[in-house]
Amino acid sequence: MTDNRSSSNLIWYDPDAKKDSLLQICGLYKNFKKLSVLKGVSCNIKKGEKVVILGPSGSGKSTCLRCMNLLETPTYGEIWFEGKLLTPVDPYLHAEIIRKSKTYQTLAAKNNGKNDFEILKEIKENDLLKLHGEGGDYKKAIKEFYKNNAKNVNLARQKIGMVFQHFNLFNNYTVLGNLTLAPVELKLKTKAEAEKKAMELLRRIGLEDKAQVYPSTLSGGQKQRVAIVRSLMMDPDVMLFDEPTSALDPEMVGEVLDLIRELADEGMTVVIVTHEMGFAREVADRVLFMDGGVIAEEGNPKELFANPKNPRTKEFLSKVL
Repeated sequence: MTDNRSSSNLIWYDPDAKKDSLLQICGLYKNFKKLSVLKGVSCNIKKGEKVVILGPSGSGKSTCLRCMNLLETPTYGEIWFEGKLLTPVDPYLHAEIIRKSKTYQTLAAKNNGKNDFEILKEIKENDLLKLHGEGGDYKKAIKEFYKNNAKNVNLARQKIGMVFQHFNLFNNYTVLGNLTLAPVELKLKTKAEAEKKAMELLRRIGLEDKAQVYPSTLSGGQKQRVAIVRSLMMDPDVMLFDEPTSALDPEMVGEVLDLIRELADEGMTVVIVTHEMGFAREVADRVLFMDGGVIAEEGNPKELFANPKNPRTKEFLSKVL
């Protein structure tokens, strides 16, 4: 069918995991032409959890974050949000679907002393499923699984807030216009309702007096705080932060981290890619260290920072701490 999947040959979708997971990443691959950036990433984010993703440049951490709300479309693998599937079905993650394929049935008939698990493993390791010709039962199984589990992506993304490294504010809108645009255009709030909430949020971050100015007049720290409350206007269930302080002057970093810390303390589910090690130690429930397109190590921050198991984690931390 395709290439570059063998490293995840034992990854299966776990339906029980979605009971506890707000966001579920399963067997995620992302290729840019011949470059493999993600190579079988799997993780579950629980409601209210604060997860920090660390790693060197080029490790795939930002790409992984962007796949979580489908700003990047995964090459293979699945994204689940609140128990619903946001991506096409990846048959390689579902044994019950593979068993419906002609490839599985042919191998099972030959047997050669192999049991069910060994046949499934052979199919996954060697990428044996064909794009066409696997039979009607196989196609039906995929179609029914998608029908029973899929969620409208645009509706789901309204509940997944995203904050970028470079703010991504609209310079032709005022601060207030930036905050009210999405909820009004999507008819989630009336203009009056959106403006009321926007002013409440601006008041919260001490920028109420900036409502009618344009982003070009703001400092970097002010722009990033506005970008954060713009995401909050959509009442998200999870907030994704892609290196939110890396474009800021050092003296402005604290005001942005304070706001993120405040959101985390209030119970917001947070996933953040950052190089702020002190923040990661203080706020994170769990730290994921990515290297070479995979999660090389994960654990609670106290253990991972004090006693990393993976040599690459040790090497990375020795350079940044």
